[in-house]
Amino acid sequence: MTLAFEANCDGLVGPTHSYVGLSPGNLASTRNAGEVSNPRGAALEGLSKMRRLADLGLPQFVLPPHERPALSLLKQLGFSGSEENILASAWKDAPALAAAACSASPMWAANAATVTPSADTADGRVHFTPANLLTNLHRSLEGPQTARSLKRLFPDETLFAVHDPLPAQPHFADEGAANHVRLCADHGAAGVNLFVWGREAWGHWDGRFPARQTREAFEAIQRRHDAARAVFPQQGKSAIEGGAFHNDVVCVGTRECLFFHERAFEDRAAMERDVRMAAAGLFEPVFVEVSEADLPMADLVASYLFNSQLLVVPGEDRLVLLAPAETRDNPRAHAVAEGLATSNGPIGRVEYVDVRQSMRNGGGPACLRLRVVLTEAELAAANASQRFTPALETTLTDWISRRYRDRLAPADLSDPRLLTESREALDELTQILGLGGDFYPFQRMA
Repeated sequence: MTLAFEANCDGLVGPTHSYVGLSPGNLASTRNAGEVSNPRGAALEGLSKMRRLADLGLPQFVLPPHERPALSLLKQLGFSGSEENILASAWKDAPALAAAACSASPMWAANAATVTPSADTADGRVHFTPANLLTNLHRSLEGPQTARSLKRLFPDETLFAVHDPLPAQPHFADEGAANHVRLCADHGAAGVNLFVWGREAWGHWDGRFPARQTREAFEAIQRRHDAARAVFPQQGKSAIEGGAFHNDVVCVGTRECLFFHERAFEDRAAMERDVRMAAAGLFEPVFVEVSEADLPMADLVASYLFNSQLLVVPGEDRLVLLAPAETRDNPRAHAVAEGLATSNGPIGRVEYVDVRQSMRNGGGPACLRLRVVLTEAELAAANASQRFTPALETTLTDWISRRYRDRLAPADLSDPRLLTESREALDELTQILGLGGDFYPFQRMA
């Protein structure tokens, strides 16, 4: 078996981080729409979480924000003139479109792509498919820049394959790794890939909230990656209706352990049967289920217990759950979390992390990271300038403190100075992270 590590690639919060309520089905996003955000604080919270992971001995990388406002969208939709005039006209005539063009949603890197490690692919490369995220306008802008970002982080085409997003069509609606779980005996060993979908493309969905992932999208990705031992369980319809807009709101897994809520899967028994069959001869899956009685859906969504990071920490025999502070603050979720540590199950310890700026938009610790299993050779081939180190943390902390606002109301997004501030910040960031002078669209126009 090849030695491998689960690296975390966290999205760095962008300068336009705001609360404008762009995401139907995301209850926190809707509830906090119109509130004042703190982009500087949000970015520093993200760095602090990255440090926590690095301090545990886990490989940690930084994914850069995307350019926002996205003037290319507004130009495609008929706004013209100078950049300042484009922004002013959009905010005057179509404020919802302007708000979408300003979203800092690429910070939630769990939606960046679906990843299949080299242990599970026929050609022995790590495969990535950037998500098309077409359910929501503001997120549908991300795919091409995500592909560019992944190619800069993982440039060696003999080791890594970065595909294009799936066709931007509702039949292939794809939300990335937020709906994917890999189970295995060890990160470097062959594993089982759970591709969790919400609806079938030719089926009828009549839910109050959209089911963002189609089965057909994940089947296409599985074929494209040639991912071995694939299982396709359906997410629980009642979970989506309750505010679990991605499966990672109700489920998280690593190694042999799948930790999930009673309502996470439409057919739990079939899911467990299929996973056991796929894992036969490789490992024995361990299913840790939390009942609705112990954690009602409302408390689950408020606490984001399952949107935690489940970690294999060097030197520890049992898994570590890194949960949001909201889990500790919710009595029922806290009782469930602490009960894990006192049980004889696979999860031995729970830690808590403050990512409240992200949580107010519906993104917990798991939302902020893309997991990528890498061998030693693959890890060495990644862009070293994006590897989180104490020196990089110091540099990024200084950069954030100088470049980011500490207060941003929705009305402030129309300030033309924000465009200039953001571009100047991102231009400097490309030098810090070794991304080259042509990484962002505004750099390629120069």
